[in-house]
Amino acid sequence: MLLACAVPGMLVSTASACADFTRAPSSRWQASAEHGISWLVTPCGDRFFSLGVNVVDGGVQSARPSYAWVRYYPDPLAFWTATRGRLLSWSFNTLGAYSVPAQLLKFPVTFDIRLGQTAGFHWIDPFHPDMGEAMKAWAAYLVGPYRGNSMRIGYFSDNEIGWWNGTLYAFYVKKPASNHTKQRLVTLLREHYSGDWHRFTNDFVVHNLNSFDALLHSEERVPTLRPGGAGIQAVRRWTAQVAGHYYRLVHDALRAADPDALILGDRLPIYYDPVAIKAMQPYVDVISVNYDVDSADGWIGRYFFDGLRRLADKPVLISEWFYSAHENRSGNRNSAGLMTVATQAERAQGAGTAVHNFARQPAIVGLHWYLFYDEPAGGHSGGDHNFGLLDIHNEPYAEVVAALTQANAQVMEVHRAAPLPESTTTTHLPYARIDPNASTLNAWPKPASLVLPWTPSAGEVPFGDLYATWSEQGVGLAFQGMDYYDFDLLAHDGPFPRTEAFRIWIGIDAGAGPQRFVLNLIPRERKDGEPYDHTPELCGVADSGCPPVEGVQARSFWFSQPRINAKVLIPWTVLGIKPASHPAAVRLDVAATAFFRSRWMSLSGLPPEEALARPEQWRSLHLSPAVSSTR
Repeated sequence: MLLACAVPGMLVSTASACADFTRAPSSRWQASAEHGISWLVTPCGDRFFSLGVNVVDGGVQSARPSYAWVRYYPDPLAFWTATRGRLLSWSFNTLGAYSVPAQLLKFPVTFDIRLGQTAGFHWIDPFHPDMGEAMKAWAAYLVGPYRGNSMRIGYFSDNEIGWWNGTLYAFYVKKPASNHTKQRLVTLLREHYSGDWHRFTNDFVVHNLNSFDALLHSEERVPTLRPGGAGIQAVRRWTAQVAGHYYRLVHDALRAADPDALILGDRLPIYYDPVAIKAMQPYVDVISVNYDVDSADGWIGRYFFDGLRRLADKPVLISEWFYSAHENRSGNRNSAGLMTVATQAERAQGAGTAVHNFARQPAIVGLHWYLFYDEPAGGHSGGDHNFGLLDIHNEPYAEVVAALTQANAQVMEVHRAAPLPESTTTTHLPYARIDPNASTLNAWPKPASLVLPWTPSAGEVPFGDLYATWSEQGVGLAFQGMDYYDFDLLAHDGPFPRTEAFRIWIGIDAGAGPQRFVLNLIPRERKDGEPYDHTPELCGVADSGCPPVEGVQARSFWFSQPRINAKVLIPWTVLGIKPASHPAAVRLDVAATAFFRSRWMSLSGLPPEEALARPEQWRSLHLSPAVSSTR
């Protein structure tokens, strides 16, 4: 039976609502929460969980082997009819970003209108007095074709702005004094340092400048962070100010242009700066994130969504997610370093599991798969990825669409039963023989190996997850998190200072006395086009230098920044325990320091150096027998 107002052909058991949008009483979409679970609400008043596909279009003819509808259908109507039937049969209910207009397929749709980019907000002069009016004028023009359409859910204002703090600072500090944004930046720096130039130079290395007025009129070398200083906090304040200005202008422009549409944010790029989330909170209806799952088995990081909840407590739309496989029929090489597995069977398993894991997050209101068909060789951004539900020959990947069809059909039920956030303190370590050289967390029992809770520095949220296991080998630790650095933002000659690197501090006592280690993830200098990457360096804790640690295996894996992924295996013998034996419990503290010491977190709640110096504060964790994995 169909709802009175739902997508025609979509059953109630799917994430459906509003069967005949032409009969909707208005075009107003909303976001709401019931008993702590977030939902979209259609113009008919029905709860809606958006299951979308991005780039649903006809493709293009290309010199490279690629998808193009004209090869497979006699006319556009035949293509649209077949495509609509496929999406409905796979239990999708939304057209995601970069898709055809809603009326062609009669699906709800989300639009990326590139408002800030089109209006000239980015990289010109966002604080120009005329910017607000320009945003309003462009918003009215860009949403004009969709205003009042009940199938229009809402608008992404831009795509993956990112709010890369070092870039925002370095770009505008070199602008001329006439640039209104440069004026705002210097005003902020002057205020942050109470007009004291000497205090500024304690945090920044400057060249041939002696005042804030001189800085305003300088277009030469960028003042860079002084190692050991606190200048990153001024840079983060600047990021917050620019982001807040952007989101306010977007809000005012879109509310004026189409007040019944949802403001869906700017599709964050698998990373967020907490200051930007705080800045957007008053101005968006939904926070949208382009997300890459955290393990090939479909696991997603707890810290990421917990942080969004603590910072903004808004509904979250996964505006882009994906899996690729090396086994594919399009010849894709999967060259961009994103989530890639070996076979289509693994891809199907991971994707189906991920749908359930996303739906179990109470704040998530939708998932949009990227994309409808595979990229051509050397495709978008050089990615050349097997992202498609279809190959370039118009054939569905049967295992993948079967897994997604089943998972999509269960989404409403799973989401309705999503567990609400609760405070959990880990007291036991599960048994698992892990391979420290593996590039995924598939073998780690999850969520049993997740160690909770973190306590972050004042005003911050946790920026990573810690996993811990034990076996006959020793204690295994894995860290997955996020952070961002700009290599050129820091003043340094020679190697990048380890004190400014991302650092994971480990204190552990297996009964033979406390042992202390620090894993430094040191940025590598890069050329244009190369990935941001870092070199792992494991040290014993000392007043200076990096005393080597024999026997401990440590590595980073899978992603470069803004993702942080590291594993450590500490043998029992390093902890003073005889081979083939182990204690009943260990005492453990782990802390993390972000790049440039911008923030920290620890299990004990103490700053990292203090945490390691106070083993009496380390948490006692009992060693449990093997447990089954819940993914």
